Amino acid sequence: MKAISIGIAGLGTVAQGVLTLLAANRSLIEQRSGVSVDVVRVASRSVRPDVDLQGADFSTDVMDLLSDSRIDLIVELIGGETLAKQLIVGALSNGKAVVTANKAVIALYGNELSRQALRFEAAVAGAIPIIHALQQGLVANRFTAVSGIINGTCNYMLSAMEEEGVGFDEILERAQTLGYAEADPTFDVDGIDAAHKLTILMALAFGTQFEFAKVYVEGIRAITLTDISYAAELGYRIKHLGILRSNPDGIEARVHPTLVPHGELVAHVNGVLNAVQVVSDAAGKTLFSGPGAGGAATASAVVADIVGTALNADQIVADPVANMSKVILPVEQISSAYYLRIPTRDEPGVFAEVTQILSSHNINIDAVIQKDGHDHGGFVDIVILTQETPEARMNEALAQLEALATVTAPVMRIRVAPQD
Repeated sequence: MKAISIGIAGLGTVAQGVLTLLAANRSLIEQRSGVSVDVVRVASRSVRPDVDLQGADFSTDVMDLLSDSRIDLIVELIGGETLAKQLIVGALSNGKAVVTANKAVIALYGNELSRQALRFEAAVAGAIPIIHALQQGLVANRFTAVSGIINGTCNYMLSAMEEEGVGFDEILERAQTLGYAEADPTFDVDGIDAAHKLTILMALAFGTQFEFAKVYVEGIRAITLTDISYAAELGYRIKHLGILRSNPDGIEARVHPTLVPHGELVAHVNGVLNAVQVVSDAAGKTLFSGPGAGGAATASAVVADIVGTALNADQIVADPVANMSKVILPVEQISSAYYLRIPTRDEPGVFAEVTQILSSHNINIDAVIQKDGHDHGGFVDIVILTQETPEARMNEALAQLEALATVTAPVMRIRVAPQD
């Protein structure tokens, strides 16, 4: 039996989940893995007398974990960036392994941390073992695309808006009440959380550096019930996706609302669930789905990393393949099909003006929706689904469309999911 002594930094939902899981399934973990996990110290600025520490010592200073000679591995679950990074660097410098669920630290500082005894399965997609899949289960494959739903808050909100016909603000308030969204929801609804996760997936799948600043990011604040309804009429659902694609020019790395065809499995992943699809040369398409957040789900990934470290103490887990001559493409260099909702006055010749501009930029139309404007005060939406078009060309066309006197508001643009 291998034994590993750990210290846990933090005492929030995930840390409590780790303590509970280790206690409840101790014998199962030992039987399956041959590893005995002993929690010797928990450190948190918040004192929680209601939490069973299972005999572990307690400190209010997380840095006390660094000087505890009994500890082989520190589990960093305090969140944030500055203190968490200091703790991780200190642990690695002191010869202690680290397991973390901190996606921001890995995305922003992974280049200086990743060649060390550091595991972070729980940083991406909660209970879904996507990092293990990329590094080990699919290690023989060359990846061409990795994409999916990697933020449960956005997925819950878009699912509820569609199913219940309730607008963004009301659904956000409910998500906050249910604990799916923070009091300040910026990281989730503006796409930053998903971009952190996509940065990690990009480094592991395509061997790039951790390049968070090069990921294109859009959130879901602009999505309306009108767009959800039009998308459904066209045969699509709106999902907030992270998309990585390798092409001859480089790597696309983007996070944004996306029209997903009803026939795709990802279109039917609802609520707070996550789903990641990997496309590779030997295995083809593989889809991983499950809870992307929550104390128990994330704790499952944390404990897996603890056991993995005990079994492979000398393994450098998170070393990207430093092979990249390919660049990470700016969004202006991608191509996509587009959903366009163009708010216009209901006047003769408007549709002809719109189509003439698109035609002049060699943008082909796949489908059109145009409702009767009489019931909308003389205003009407022209909804167009285009064929695949370079982003830069679409930007030029949109600038011309929005300059028309008959176009009454900015054009709503949503990219369509690539068919990998």
